[in-house]
Amino acid sequence: MLDEAAVDRVYLACGATDLRKSVDGLAALVKESFGMDPFSCSLFVFCNRKRDKLKILLWEHNGFWLYYRRLEQGRFHQWPQEPGDSIQITRRQLRWLLDGLSLEQHHAYREVKARTVL
Repeated sequence: MLDEAAVDRVYLACGATDLRKSVDGLAALVKESFGMDPFSCSLFVFCNRKRDKLKILLWEHNGFWLYYRRLEQGRFHQWPQEPGDSIQITRRQLRWLLDGLSLEQHHAYREVKARTVL
């Protein structure tokens, strides 16, 4: 399944994406619309117009993973709406977004990169 440690970057496709597209269609969007490499160790996240479904594209070793998420209730309210653009977010921000939260959590603890123990 998804090994988050192997993922270098997470990109959101802003605005709505036609989720009838499969792996090839989404990979073509990544390459042609965003000028990125769909074979990189990155997650590419797409959302539909109603903002209740997501597809996540990931290349791993010898093939693509295509993850699909459908909300039974609610919507991804915080989805960036600039159509035709993409933004880079952290894996942590993706988890927030998937939980229905804002990309900017002002009350969340900041990541600590400690190198020593007191």
